[in-house]
Amino acid sequence: MMQNPLLGVFFHWLGGLFSASFYVPYKRIKGWSWEIFWLTGGIFSWLICPWLFAWVQTQQLFEVLSTTSFSVLQQCFLWGLGWGFGGLTFGLAVRYMGISSGMAIVLGLTTVLGTLGPPVFDGTIGKVLATPSGQFAVLGTFLTLLGVILVARATAEKNRSLGTQSEDAVDMKKGLIIALFSGVMSSCFAFGIAAGKPIRELTLAAGTDHLWQGLPVLCVVLAGGL
Repeated sequence: MMQNPLLGVFFHWLGGLFSASFYVPYKRIKGWSWEIFWLTGGIFSWLICPWLFAWVQTQQLFEVLSTTSFSVLQQCFLWGLGWGFGGLTFGLAVRYMGISSGMAIVLGLTTVLGTLGPPVFDGTIGKVLATPSGQFAVLGTFLTLLGVILVARATAEKNRSLGTQSEDAVDMKKGLIIALFSGVMSSCFAFGIAAGKPIRELTLAAGTDHLWQGLPVLCVVLAGGL
């Protein structure tokens, strides 16, 4: 498969754009509790779309999953379950803190733990740090962590400026706690993807293009999160 770094950067940019803006339409929903519109969006995002794309773009989807060992499916599902708690509390964090602060803290922590967590967990962090690309990735991760700290401090300053008796200040404090929890749990997604390596290998063996090998793994992980 021919590599195209610019195309990869474009897809990362596109994914980041969608990830950062998906909550905007929810602001226009009136009369629904956040739990209802969050679940409605989740059904399309985590159940319908992944299975639809995997069915269209991969070969022998159901055969691949049926021949995957139960332990692999279980690991992917359970990591997805942890990510689901992160996703659920992410909605609460945004509700209490707003889009800017909530997303910065949650996605920042998810990036840091999701990037460094899997190689630390499986003992390959040394190999990662031995390569220039790995060193740049770790550097970017720590810059992200610095951004999280700055946003958290700004949130604390805003909290103090509102006054200790303000209801908004209480919500900001509650939102910060929820955002930290959400960021940690949301990183479970990366662990689920890493645990799905045997599924990707079976998918490639079935004749699926290299670009789409991760779709069956997404189906299992996202099913756990739903």
